[in-house]
Amino acid sequence: MPETASAHSAELHEAVRRRLSEHDIRYTRGRQSVVTELVRVDGPESAADLQERMKVPLSSLYRSLTVLDEAGVLERHHDADGLARFELAEWLTGHHHHVVCVQCGTVEDVKLDAAEEELLDRLARRAAGVTGWAETGHNLEVEGLCPACRP
Repeated sequence: MPETASAHSAELHEAVRRRLSEHDIRYTRGRQSVVTELVRVDGPESAADLQERMKVPLSSLYRSLTVLDEAGVLERHHDADGLARFELAEWLTGHHHHVVCVQCGTVEDVKLDAAEEELLDRLARRAAGVTGWAETGHNLEVEGLCPACRP
C-alpha cells in the first residue's frame, strides 16, 4: 500500500476507534477487518459479498455490521429488492453518490465536481421547498446497466 494510502487508512481507523470509544464500544479486530474491507471496495457491499471475501462466519460479520451501523460508522442502503448494502459513513469518506446496476446489483461510488454538486444542492432545496420540507441533505442514486450487463 502506498505511504499516503497507508497514512489515510491509519487516520480513518483512528477516527473510527474514537467514534466507537465515545459510545463505549471496543474497536475489535473483527470490526477493524470490516472497516478495512469497506475501504478497499468501490461502493456499498452486501453482507454476503463481504463474508465471501473476508471468510468469516456470517453471524460474526452481522454483529460487527450492526454495531458499526448503530455507532454511525457505516451507512446502510437498501436496493429495490430490499437487500441491505453497507459502506463507510460520509463523515469518514466524503460526500458522494451511487450508480446501481438494476440487473446484477453492482453499486459504485460517484463523486461529482463542485459545480455539479452545487446544482444538485439547488435541486434538492427546490424539491424540499415545493413540498414544504426543510432540506437537510441529499443522495443521488442513478440506476442503469453496468458495463458487464449492458447488451
